Amino acid sequence: MLRVENVRKSYGGRVVLKDVNFDIADRRITGFVGANGAGKTTTMRIMLGVLNADSGRVTKDDRVLTPDDRRIFGYMPEERGLYPKMRLGEQIVYFGRLHGMTRAAAQRSTDSLLERLEIAERSGDEVDSLSLGNQQRAQIAAALVHEPEVLILDEPFSGLDPLGVDTVLDVLRDVAAQGAPVLFSSHQLDLVERLCDDLIVIADGEIRANGTPESLRAEHAHSSWDILLEGDAGWIREVAGVTVSELDGSHAVFAAADPAAAQRVLSRAVTLGGVRQFAPQRPSLAQIFKEIVR
Repeated sequence: MLRVENVRKSYGGRVVLKDVNFDIADRRITGFVGANGAGKTTTMRIMLGVLNADSGRVTKDDRVLTPDDRRIFGYMPEERGLYPKMRLGEQIVYFGRLHGMTRAAAQRSTDSLLERLEIAERSGDEVDSLSLGNQQRAQIAAALVHEPEVLILDEPFSGLDPLGVDTVLDVLRDVAAQGAPVLFSSHQLDLVERLCDDLIVIADGEIRANGTPESLRAEHAHSSWDILLEGDAGWIREVAGVTVSELDGSHAVFAAADPAAAQRVLSRAVTLGGVRQFAPQRPSLAQIFKEIVR
């Protein structure tokens, strides 16, 4: 397990991370989301040892990481980090060699990754001749070539089409299944919702939410309700403490100011002749994110 404990960071007089705490579990893919400037990249760079924290620490399996330990990390930055005029296959082998692999081992790993990422036929091409999506796949190959024990990816799905997302996700799931904790940041909340096992939300340098998507949905599902009646649901608009967001005949979605308001709707619906469905509405990750960070 990778653990970030009480990490603080300031630039000049501006505090950008405020006692940040979270765990990245082995064999799980964790999404890391937040608005621009929320502190995602700074946090990841401290985890990687690229930046030093003002206080706090990063541990793996309860041991503080040293610079040598970070050789086991794989990292993909948001910025392009490849040599544009170098051939793709040669470049991935080169990154493997930088991590201490023999040439033969680096070549085997490169061949396997390029095949799995479906860009093996471009191995002899210069990087700047590749499409943006294939350059993104190449960056992921560079992060994985040395078979890291921890994987940290900054916006790994940027520029990928849906097929590319599925291809990369299959590779990341295999990395996690082999035991590595995987952390990725993304602004694409619909993708995060579909891909991650766990979720961390950061805003203004503070962790605002941390858990599985299902646990966060359960936590934030209390204020909005879905109801289906035997008769017309228009009367729900008249109930005190209730705001109707959707209304279609016998079906309505409404926000309740408190549990008592929701109970008033249910009680009146039963009195009027029948309830076919009444349940908290399942919020999307985008809805949860807006509620958390505002």
